[in-house]
Amino acid sequence: MLARRAAIVAALFCGTTAAAQEMKSGSLPEQGASALERYVAEMWSGADADWKQRLQQDETQAQCSRFRNNPPDDIAEAIRKREAATIALPEDGNVLGRWQDGEKIAQNGRGGQFSDAPDTVRGGNCYACHEMAKSEASFGTLGPSLAEYGKLRGFSAEAAKETFAKIYNSQATLPCSSMPRFGVHGFLTAQQIKDVTAYLFDRESPVNK
Repeated sequence: MLARRAAIVAALFCGTTAAAQEMKSGSLPEQGASALERYVAEMWSGADADWKQRLQQDETQAQCSRFRNNPPDDIAEAIRKREAATIALPEDGNVLGRWQDGEKIAQNGRGGQFSDAPDTVRGGNCYACHEMAKSEASFGTLGPSLAEYGKLRGFSAEAAKETFAKIYNSQATLPCSSMPRFGVHGFLTAQQIKDVTAYLFDRESPVNK
């Protein structure tokens, strides 16, 4: 089994020079695509319907894959508009929850994994990509630093609303962003997103100290 999977991966990534050029140009070679499809089908053959559904790309994901996360301007604008339409701001206009709960969400990387129980509370795992509170010793650098986030924006109510929307669906701000679309598929609840927004904007939050 392992040998077969290794052979599939080799076929996908170690093709001819012409195939390599096609991959650089942003399109996956036909032989690579078929190998990938076989590999995915084999790996996920025993998965339940919910997990199999996760493998189906929506229009935005397909376009980002096609252009290797660097879509032309017209496609990028179409993505931005389409994703912006999915954002659901709180009806009462309040985008700030409890920063203490937001801190827990930012530090929690559990939920939604094969090894997690169905009732596992999901976290945003924000520290995997961002610096937030300067008191935290460990954080990722894939995303920009968010230290003093609210302070640098004057604790603006409008900036807080924009941040809620960005957490809800980052693609509406930056097409093909690496940041998950936390609110679109309900990975985080609206209340959780409000709590994370408060963690970034509350004057008492350690993020702003």
